[in-house]
Amino acid sequence: MDYRAEAPEEIRNYLNYMSTIRGRSERTCAEYYLDLRTFFRFLLQKRGLAPDVPFEEISIDGVDLALIGSVTLTDLYDFLGFAQSDLPTYHKSPATPYGNGSSARARKVAALRSFYRYLTEKVHKLEHNPVQTLESPKNKKSLPRHLSMEESMDLLQNVDSEYPERDFCIITLFLNCGLRVSELVGINLSDVRGDTLRVLGKGNKERLVYLNQACQQAIQAYLPRRIKPRPEAAPALFISRLGRRISVQTVKWMVGRQLENAGLGDKNYSVHKLRHTAATLMYQNGVDVRTLKEVLGHESLNTTMIYTHVTDENMKQAALNSPFANLPPPDRTKREETGDAAQEEAEETAPPLSPNAASQE
Repeated sequence: MDYRAEAPEEIRNYLNYMSTIRGRSERTCAEYYLDLRTFFRFLLQKRGLAPDVPFEEISIDGVDLALIGSVTLTDLYDFLGFAQSDLPTYHKSPATPYGNGSSARARKVAALRSFYRYLTEKVHKLEHNPVQTLESPKNKKSLPRHLSMEESMDLLQNVDSEYPERDFCIITLFLNCGLRVSELVGINLSDVRGDTLRVLGKGNKERLVYLNQACQQAIQAYLPRRIKPRPEAAPALFISRLGRRISVQTVKWMVGRQLENAGLGDKNYSVHKLRHTAATLMYQNGVDVRTLKEVLGHESLNTTMIYTHVTDENMKQAALNSPFANLPPPDRTKREETGDAAQEEAEETAPPLSPNAASQE
């Protein structure tokens, strides 16, 4: 997307700032632009300034500093209500449900906050920041879903495709290195250096990932079968059937297909769940959380801490290893059947009460 050509001046200047000064990736800047475009389309429509065209065709060319500065907190609340009920969940699907979830709405709030903070605190074009007091929608906290060790082995052992060496290598790197899908498709041949892999992560931050024997062998088996690339894709490690650098969508489709081959297609797993799987299994097998943070390329340790959760299997084993795990409950039925007879026998064999005891009774 050429957002630099589409965006009005104030938004374009902000995105250039985010790219050149803050070091945000082109993909991140494009996402910021989409969220800002959606908001200003809504604002133009709400104020009757948009032509009578479908929402996705509303142009924001005329958005200027005067309109940007006129935004109120009420406008923002109305926009979040609109996003919650009327925006398509999946833009590229013709049969999409409508209504953005809390995480999608929280991302839109983050984009607006960043934009207005830039205008008020960095370039001082606005005095008032309407987003300053806007609360972000609360995200539901959930533990990351991941494949078990057995499911991971099933996935690796059931790779079946037209390009099995490539697809096996991709899945092996996901499960061993915990890569993001965007990181994997960006790998170049020159990034593989013996037992290390150079990865370009979020915010254009580089990190080195060490390749274990399984990864090295998978790459060595794949390279002789690598599809002949087009000239522009020559540096890429993974090539699509058309000779281009493999795309994020192709990798997602391929992983979904291989999950089905392994009998895991009905478990709501996805390519990102392979990253969760790698992180969770590393942690379970003794990798320190700070080391895991570096492997995954997290900026904050808090992000990595989600993988320190106690798994269901660990909880099950804790219950099985309890010293009271095999203690049966008392047989109350037997006690009820024998209780009266035992009481009668006890009364018959008990010594007679002394006169003093009887008086106490």
